[in-house]
Amino acid sequence: MIQTNYNPDVLSCLANLSNDEVFTPPSLVNDILDLLPPELWSNPNAKFLDPVSKSGVFLREMAKRLMKGLETQIPDKQERINHIFSQQLYGIAITDLTSLLSRRSVYCSKTANGKYSICETFDDEQGNIRYKRMKHTWQSGKCAYCGASQEVYDREEALETYAYNFIHTDKPEKIFNMKFDVIVGNPPYQLSDGGHGRSAKPLYHKFIQQAKKLNPKYLTMIIPDRWFAGGKGLNEFRDEMLNDKRFRKIVDYTCASDAFPGADVPGGVCYFLWDNNYNGETEIEVRNGNQIDISKRYLNEFDTFIRYSTAADVIKKVRIHSKSFMSEQVSSRKPFGLATNERPKTKGDLMLKYYGGYGSYPSNLITVGNDLIPLWKVITSKTSYDHAGQPDKEGKRRVFSTLEILKPNEICTETYIIVGSFKSEKGCINLLSYLKTKFTRFLVSQLSFSQDITKDRFAFVPIEDFSEPWTDEKLYRKYSLTDDEIAFIESMIRPMDVSQNSRDDE
Repeated sequence: MIQTNYNPDVLSCLANLSNDEVFTPPSLVNDILDLLPPELWSNPNAKFLDPVSKSGVFLREMAKRLMKGLETQIPDKQERINHIFSQQLYGIAITDLTSLLSRRSVYCSKTANGKYSICETFDDEQGNIRYKRMKHTWQSGKCAYCGASQEVYDREEALETYAYNFIHTDKPEKIFNMKFDVIVGNPPYQLSDGGHGRSAKPLYHKFIQQAKKLNPKYLTMIIPDRWFAGGKGLNEFRDEMLNDKRFRKIVDYTCASDAFPGADVPGGVCYFLWDNNYNGETEIEVRNGNQIDISKRYLNEFDTFIRYSTAADVIKKVRIHSKSFMSEQVSSRKPFGLATNERPKTKGDLMLKYYGGYGSYPSNLITVGNDLIPLWKVITSKTSYDHAGQPDKEGKRRVFSTLEILKPNEICTETYIIVGSFKSEKGCINLLSYLKTKFTRFLVSQLSFSQDITKDRFAFVPIEDFSEPWTDEKLYRKYSLTDDEIAFIESMIRPMDVSQNSRDDE
């Protein structure tokens, strides 16, 4: 338990329960704990809480640090163990299974008062790692606390409810009836609503909001990056985070597998140190493969979180020169009201672009977007080229998968969005050249933290004069980018064939 040079460590070998419940590797846990002030580990009165314990690794690694830090104050080893586990470390497991696993990792016994438990002072099986099966509070078919679907999660007793203890109460302080100095953890990321993962509800932000209610001195958690740009259920949370000046540091992994080997978390993950007594700029450390970018700035300099300081400088220059942006003209989903699974009909006066190609479609079935039908249009797939919105092994992104021109009387399904429309083909060709520049794709990528391409992703992309073609060199000059800024863009974005305007540009 207290040896640091053992091998192997079983907690580094666990397979994740799902992409919603990711086990944290011990090495990553220690990186996170390194953010905390060192003097905490020699404070016998400091209290620590992991409100989302899965493997118990956070509690275990904190115990190691406390064992070393309190050695001179509590010389007797067994007395020190008893004090740390009974008076300093507390956990709330997310399921019955993880409560057993956590106790086994921390107490060396799945029961805290068992024969093999290394702590001698507990008189019950749970010790300080609690689990209580809870039920959702249903209101109009949804849980009032987490938003879970009653249809999916109103289950029989034998099945797990996923009504997590920590967030299914108005008074989290009553769980242990004490104040905590430090709250740490890796919360469940989302809650499936019965569909595919992309339609699941984000959940991790609720754990952070609940933790703040306990008013700890320090809070640190590792969560998905999807909150950076807001979106589904996260807009208010994003605004809260950006305007909270108590964040000392954020460490961001653009590729989640660099933090969690084998895990697939769209858009990357980050962990942070929130210090209740701090008020100032945040140190931002971005890890993109082998590249590390460190800056210090206020999180709310934009309406969304911008990872890189150089990117922030580029966006500032763009905003000085431009007052209108392409998010104003890009279509919403279903530009013609047709779902992804819509298919061509036997007869029709229009041509429908769908995932499998083209086919006839009658205009009398179109109820929205009729004004776009006679125009030339540029479309892109609503799914990005980059897997889950993440860079490739070189840390670069392409961003767009399909870029294509639709002729007049050609329409598309929800698989695509319309980036721009014109009365002539020339405008489309020039817009296509603009979208293929590294400059444009770089700006889109700054708001892309998932595999979806939506109109909001174009909020930093200026509307140009599309009576003329565009190149990177031309755009770099227009916005007075420095050599370093240009080199940064070039290092982040993959080339894209600018000569290909045809329908098979994949």
